[in-house]
Amino acid sequence: MKLSIIIVSYNVKHYLLQCLRSVWQSVAHAGIEAEVIVVDNASSDGSVQYINDKFPADLYPHLHLFANSRNIGYGRANNIALRKSHGEYVLYLNPDTLITENTLKDCIAFADQHPELGAIGVKMLKTDGSFALESRRGMPTPWVSFCKMSGLNALFPHSRRFGKYYMRYLDKESTAPIEIVSGAFMMLPRKALERTGAFDEDFFMYGEDIDLSYRQLQAGFTNYYLPTPILHYKGESTQKSSARYVHVFYEAMLIFFEKHYRHYRTLFYLPIRTAIYIRACIALCSQQMRSFYRFTHASAKRKDPKYLYFGTAESIRSIEEIVSKWCLNVRYVDVTSLATTPDNLIGTFAQDEEIVIFDTQHFTSGQILAQMQASQHKLQIGTYLPEDGIIICGHQTIFN
Repeated sequence: MKLSIIIVSYNVKHYLLQCLRSVWQSVAHAGIEAEVIVVDNASSDGSVQYINDKFPADLYPHLHLFANSRNIGYGRANNIALRKSHGEYVLYLNPDTLITENTLKDCIAFADQHPELGAIGVKMLKTDGSFALESRRGMPTPWVSFCKMSGLNALFPHSRRFGKYYMRYLDKESTAPIEIVSGAFMMLPRKALERTGAFDEDFFMYGEDIDLSYRQLQAGFTNYYLPTPILHYKGESTQKSSARYVHVFYEAMLIFFEKHYRHYRTLFYLPIRTAIYIRACIALCSQQMRSFYRFTHASAKRKDPKYLYFGTAESIRSIEEIVSKWCLNVRYVDVTSLATTPDNLIGTFAQDEEIVIFDTQHFTSGQILAQMQASQHKLQIGTYLPEDGIIICGHQTIFN
């Protein structure tokens, strides 16, 4: 078995469905033997039955779905799946991602040529097609953390001294060694995991990827960034608007600091702990203000978004039922009527739309992400899965 893909899911069944379809396409294109292990952390949206119905065991013998009776946390769920896996390489993948047909082929080819490999991260795109800074990060040492919290990182983003948190001084189109690999897409050799250990279960939901990346470096491995693109809906698999998220996120920062920088405890512990709690309080206050604003402006008339759809005549007929049901304002472009497909469809056809939807049976994931990268990042990406009757656009799903 060449690759084990581990996905921990919680209440994101439509995103998980799209993710799994992109995974199987990428596996087939890579020509490798792979298994996919999905661990559901007690979802309440019917994820388990939904995925079992969409991917029957007789057609997908290498898909294994395990359902937990309660939410046991991200790290522990991944560790359970790891013990059941057999691949030479292990890929930790978030369910709110869309990988391309070339993603796994690119990563496996690179990994096979680099025996010193610790972990691979990739070029993650946001829902408008722009580059996600979390694709590569520096180690959050006391100094790097200070630069991030004080705003020096934002003031001098390309400085190797002040801007190391996001490492923006690196070319995002070039392969490079990095320090922290995002857990949204993190591929490691099994031999590296056997030496360093898997996720630390003291972290419930955040910080596990930083901790594991750090241990890979400490063991003498090298972590790499590859500019092969994927889409990350960032945050769809978590509830980032809740007070619980703020508590868990900042608590993870404290766990990491106390675990790896205990020798700085006397000098830096109190200032860093104070800074973390101040940032947590600011985040909570900001959330409360946004909630209050939405409440006080609930009666204000909201403008319905406009959609631009690229697909075949057949898929246009298919999507019209959903469009009618949800009263969507959609303008259609039949791509089969075009003499050639422009490299920048959005720039050629977009007018005043806010969301662009691509037919996934006509466009591959790679083609969709290439079109989004070529745009001016003013529109949000949408995908239509004709075989499932689902539109996924940004952080919203629309279905028949």
